[in-house]
Amino acid sequence: MSSPQDDSFPRQYARTQRLTLGEPRNLTVSPDDKRIVFCRSAHGSDPTNCLWVHDVDAGQERLIADPRVLLLDSAVEHLPPAERARRERAREGAAGVVSYATNRDVTAAAFTLDGRLFLAGLLTSASRELDVVGPVFDPRPDPDARRLAYVCGPTLRIAELDGTSRELAGEDDPDVSWGSAEFVAAEEMGRMHGYWWSPDGALIAATRVDTRPVQRWYLGDPAVPTREPGSLPYPSAGTANADVTLHVLSLDGSSIEVRWDRDAYPYLARVSWASSDRLLVTVQSRDQRTLIVYGADPTSGITRELWRDVDDHFVELTPGLPAWSSHGLVSTSDWGGSRRLLVDGEPVTPADIEVRSLERITEAGIWFRANALDRPSRQELWFHRFGGDLQRVSADEYVFGAAIGNDVVVMRAAVLDRPGTRFEIVGRRTIANAAETPLVRSRPYLLPVRDGEPAVAVLLPRDTTAIAELPVLVDSYGGPHVQRVLEHHDAFTVSQWFADQGFAVVIIDGRGTPGRGAAWCRAVHHDLAGPALDDQVRGLERAADMFPQLDLDHVGIRGWSFGGYLAALAVMRRPDVFHAAVAGAPVTDWRLYDTHYTERYLGDPTIDSAAYERSSLLNDAPNLTRPLMLIHGLADDNVVAAHTLQLSSALLAAGRPHEVLPLSGVSHMTPQEVVAENLLRLQLAFLNRHLREPDRGNVAD
Repeated sequence: MSSPQDDSFPRQYARTQRLTLGEPRNLTVSPDDKRIVFCRSAHGSDPTNCLWVHDVDAGQERLIADPRVLLLDSAVEHLPPAERARRERAREGAAGVVSYATNRDVTAAAFTLDGRLFLAGLLTSASRELDVVGPVFDPRPDPDARRLAYVCGPTLRIAELDGTSRELAGEDDPDVSWGSAEFVAAEEMGRMHGYWWSPDGALIAATRVDTRPVQRWYLGDPAVPTREPGSLPYPSAGTANADVTLHVLSLDGSSIEVRWDRDAYPYLARVSWASSDRLLVTVQSRDQRTLIVYGADPTSGITRELWRDVDDHFVELTPGLPAWSSHGLVSTSDWGGSRRLLVDGEPVTPADIEVRSLERITEAGIWFRANALDRPSRQELWFHRFGGDLQRVSADEYVFGAAIGNDVVVMRAAVLDRPGTRFEIVGRRTIANAAETPLVRSRPYLLPVRDGEPAVAVLLPRDTTAIAELPVLVDSYGGPHVQRVLEHHDAFTVSQWFADQGFAVVIIDGRGTPGRGAAWCRAVHHDLAGPALDDQVRGLERAADMFPQLDLDHVGIRGWSFGGYLAALAVMRRPDVFHAAVAGAPVTDWRLYDTHYTERYLGDPTIDSAAYERSSLLNDAPNLTRPLMLIHGLADDNVVAAHTLQLSSALLAAGRPHEVLPLSGVSHMTPQEVVAENLLRLQLAFLNRHLREPDRGNVAD
């Protein structure tokens, strides 16, 4: 393993897991405002998180749980399959205490290490193992910390504080699980859990997931032929989803099923308790054009509709919402062109800001993140006081998230002109961030946002005084749910590294990317290719107008996931603009991607496949005339390697030369240090080869 003493930026970026190690994460503020609980590793290259408490009044930190002590310095982390899958869905590459759950008063916390259950006293700073039947996944104390629930394989179990445990729900069928989120819920809906304690601790609402209807895919590692392929229930577009039901379980094992029309609304998107005698259940139709919030009676399972949102294209889910407040249901809807915050069905935010997520509801009001429509590059923290005003809390910072107690607010924020992320206890002090300072100092220029035009950032080499022309690298994601043009220094460090190798780097957020209102988001409906690619061209042209040193005769494009799809699309459909591409983990045929994401934008291919044909790369294979490098992890269970392999086969059948880089044992997030470091170097070598020599920009016929 490399060390800071012999660092280059690619090595540092890989070693620090994209500069995230050493950052506080998963912050929780106690209701009495006395404690802030969080995970953090010791320094910027330490992957093992410990559990900490910051005492607000004293301004001091206490170490609560150190995995190296609790596991007697075990060198290898042995994760149960459910935990490995959860970390992949959450894009979590760290080790140690990466997640935890507390009781209502935040005096106790439960977490797992190596599939074992640990309970920490947040007042005493003592941690101990509960020797229960395992492996343990997703443990959570009841609201009063009298006992815990946890998932063990396909079963949901109850653990007492003396270490005894018992099964609460489970079946003999390995394809039926209780208390866990199914694939599309975790990957696409943001619902990472499958069970929820009632406020009085007497009941648990839990999902039953039956994956028997779902087709099986098999993922193996060709580099290890002795290893048996793993079976994955993967619901690709147009195929059957898991059968998901919701049940209210008493601690004696009795069960009541919560009932709604699951044929019409099969997606269970959100579950929360409004009170001990009412559940909130949010469901979606399969085409995602209708969202319904039900209030459910936990004693009978009978539901009553509280709110319905309907859209001709699709209804987007907002993180944290819907939720209950003392003033009624809190939700969002696209009204007047933007996503508005609603209380009891009435908008409480203006049409010129876009609500992005709920942070917390208190007795006083609602904390949420939003951005001004004319400034999508900056999300800010806002507070709506019930019956009162709307206040922007943050000032001139990009806010990634917030942890909120009663009066104590902790913001995770960054700015464009200074590296690092600040964890500010508003009005008091900061929580120490041990992340490393990037070796690259990014200098992005954000072009002013214009109505109907994509957002654009441009990065140039540190010294351009003697350079008349620069080859161009477009470094976009370009698809739904992800922005790259942000007022955050560290978001541009990789792009700046490429710029410092002698490129003008251009990043473009076009139609379909978030933060620009309803019409902008929905412009990719039934066509994930055309609008996204057109906006890359428009953004590139605008950048060249502003920066004449951009050499538009030598333009490369790189990206990962949707960005990889966009890169391959660009060189096949617009070779007049793009002259070389690096496509990492690209979706090539949207029929191979999951139901919830794909059908939201392209519909059901068994009903109408035209949108899939428009958006597929496979039919474009004969059109490739530019250099293309395809990169794919063979252990990727999100965008499976079949995407790249099928495109490569189509290119070979059409006689179109291309390069393929398979990554053995690598998943979608490429957490391995040596892989992450060398991927940057290999991409640079490919781009240098094909953009710096004019005669290398075409593929020979």
